[in-house]
This record gives sequence, structure tokens and C-alpha cells, in this order.
Amino acid sequence: MSLQIENSVALVTGANRGIGKAFVTELLRRGASKIYLGARDPASLGDLVALDPARLVPLKLDVTNAEDVATAAGVAGDVTLLINNAGFAGGQGVVSAPDLAVARQEMEVNYFGVLSLSRAFAPVLAKAPESAIVNILSFLSLVTMPAAGTYSASKAASLAATRSIRAELKAQGTDVVGSMPVQVETDMGRDLPEPRLQPTEVVNDTLDAVEAGREEVFPGELTRNTAAAFADNPKGVQAYMSAMLPA
Repeated sequence: MSLQIENSVALVTGANRGIGKAFVTELLRRGASKIYLGARDPASLGDLVALDPARLVPLKLDVTNAEDVATAAGVAGDVTLLINNAGFAGGQGVVSAPDLAVARQEMEVNYFGVLSLSRAFAPVLAKAPESAIVNILSFLSLVTMPAAGTYSASKAASLAATRSIRAELKAQGTDVVGSMPVQVETDMGRDLPEPRLQPTEVVNDTLDAVEAGREEVFPGELTRNTAAAFADNPKGVQAYMSAMLPA
């Protein structure tokens, strides 16, 4: 049985901007009963909380901080929908990067953050008759763009983790959805090639996938077209992406 958004209790990481903020507004529209807003700085959530103070709960949550994650799982013990949206992109190549600092940060946020939140909330989600995890990945989970080589690696790792989490949590009835958009019109994606998806396209198609019980989704027409091209000619798409080298 798939999770219905109406009357669900959600936690959105990276809720203060971009795709995360769009998730919050759409969850409100679809009738979620409560939404925890995770952000490293809860003060950045003030304008968002003002939309519906009765249903929106700010939460200090750095996904790379084990203490924050454990506290969140304790405070938000009624969550039925976990949306792992927080992400970081340093825009560096693999060999050309001056050091490994950015690569490590991308892994900490994009891979270990997803892993940490999913592990912490698995027992919480197990208590609900219907529950789900959404991991916001990237089409770069499937192909590599050398200009963002270490980011691509972190998202590929997160996709692998998502599929394992899905398999492990199937017995407890928790659906796990991986969403893999192409470039999105956000602060993080503003330097990526046009055209770019709107955050609302990512959110609407992803939440539709949750309610339909789908495991993986390519949100927005732009992503679906890219996914179709990749299915038809994966080597050709990878060759095209491989031409996008670090500056």
C-alpha cells in the first residue's frame, strides 16, 4: 500500500530554499498534517513557517552532524514521510580539483547524509501503517559529468544506497523512492546549462510517484526526455556528458 500525502507527517531536509522549499509548499497544499522543516540554521525558516505555523515545525538539522540527526529522530517521532533533499555540489573535477575537500563534503552530504537519516528514521517509519522515504538524487546518479565529477560520484553512491535501503525496508512496509532530475532552477543549479527544470516540476512528479508507489522517477519533461535518450543510447549520452570538462 502506497503512502498518501494527505494527513501524512513529513520531514524535509534542506527545507529553507530551492526544491526543499517547494516540497514544503506542495505538502501543505496536498494536506499533510505536519511538516518538520530541517535546516542547519532554523532562523532561515522564519518566512516559511509563517505560511502555516500550526503545521510547520522548524528543526535544526545538519545532515552531516550525528547529534542533530539523532535529536531529529527523537523529536520527530511521528514522521511517516522522510524527504532527503539536502544536497551539496562543489562543481569540481576528479583529478583537476586542488584537493579532496569538496569531494569529501559532497559525500558527507549527498551520501552519508542520506544514509544517516534513513537509518535513524527507519524505526520511526516502521511504526506507521504507511510510510515512505524520498531521496532526491540526480540524473548524474546514472551518468558522469566530468565538470562535476565528484558530485556525480556522490550521487551514484546515493542511488546505490537508495536501492539497498529500499530492499532492506521492504519487509517493514516503507516505500523508498529515488528521484533523479536533470538540472533545476535553484541556487545550486544556476550555472548548469539551460533549459532548467522548475523546482515545482520536481516536487509534483516526485510526490505523485510516492502516492503511486513507484520506486524511481525522472521528474519533469526535460528529465523524461533525457532518460529516454539514455535508455536508447546510454553510451552516446555518456559521451555527450563526458565532453563537459572542468574549466
